[in-house]
Amino acid sequence: MTSPMFDRIALIGIGLIGSSLAQVIRQEGLAGHISVSTRSEATLARAEELGLGDSYALDAAEAVDGADLVILCVPVGAYESVAKWIQPVLKPGAILTDAGSTKGSVVEAVMPHVPKGVHFIPGHPIAGTEQSGPDAGFPALFQNRWCILTPVEGTDPLALEKLSAFWRACGSDVDTMEPDHHDRVLAIVSHLPHIIAYNIVGTADDLETVTKSEVIKYSASGFRDFTRLAASDPTMWRDVCLNNKEAILEMLSRFSEDLASLQRAIRWGDGDKLFDLFTRTRGVRRSIIEAGQETDAPDFGRIKTEPQSRS
Repeated sequence: MTSPMFDRIALIGIGLIGSSLAQVIRQEGLAGHISVSTRSEATLARAEELGLGDSYALDAAEAVDGADLVILCVPVGAYESVAKWIQPVLKPGAILTDAGSTKGSVVEAVMPHVPKGVHFIPGHPIAGTEQSGPDAGFPALFQNRWCILTPVEGTDPLALEKLSAFWRACGSDVDTMEPDHHDRVLAIVSHLPHIIAYNIVGTADDLETVTKSEVIKYSASGFRDFTRLAASDPTMWRDVCLNNKEAILEMLSRFSEDLASLQRAIRWGDGDKLFDLFTRTRGVRRSIIEAGQETDAPDFGRIKTEPQSRS
């Protein structure tokens, strides 16, 4: 029998990402012991009912004590307080990483509280669904999805390779990039689409000339797909907006300019410009399918079992 990659893995936060990690770690035998921590007594009790860990603690420091790998799976707005909380018990030689969808703010919040000898390597598994909580997780969530690692200056190469191997064992493809570059990339591929979805669904909810029953009745079209994104965890997305605001504002500005251009084309009946735009964007969709990040199967409300890309 192959020995586990880590003797003890601590998961701080046991929502969709944390519970999915717990399951794939168990399934692949990646840890000798899984310790789970969350501040909610009810959530922790549910995680124990589901058998997601080997030990459970409301005290994050208790869960982290002795862990070889610590993964922060809480909203990024809570990182600084958690980092301060666990600092005294982080084990020399341990790897500290995370699953948040912003990286520059994570480095600023966590790095000052990382003891000497602990390997801090920020990370972001680009996988998820609109569901949340410990019941939402499943072990295939990371299968064939990207995990981006953003090592800070002076990162130990062996620790980076060990963490990369861990994510590959979870089913992910692994890439590395600078934290600021990560935040700009994710602002357009994830953060902006979610913000637009929240806004469109909010606009529909505010319309007085269209009843909510009609919106729901006829939503088996483009609007339905926006509602999936707009159903994502509000705490997580509030923190994303607050912690990646410069990159998001830049992308919103670019989007607003392009939207104004599209508005002019529609107003002046510029069919050629509309056709060129729609043709170009259709090509982007095809490229995503060719890259294996989506399927070209017809979607008329089919039940999706594959993980959806998110933050």
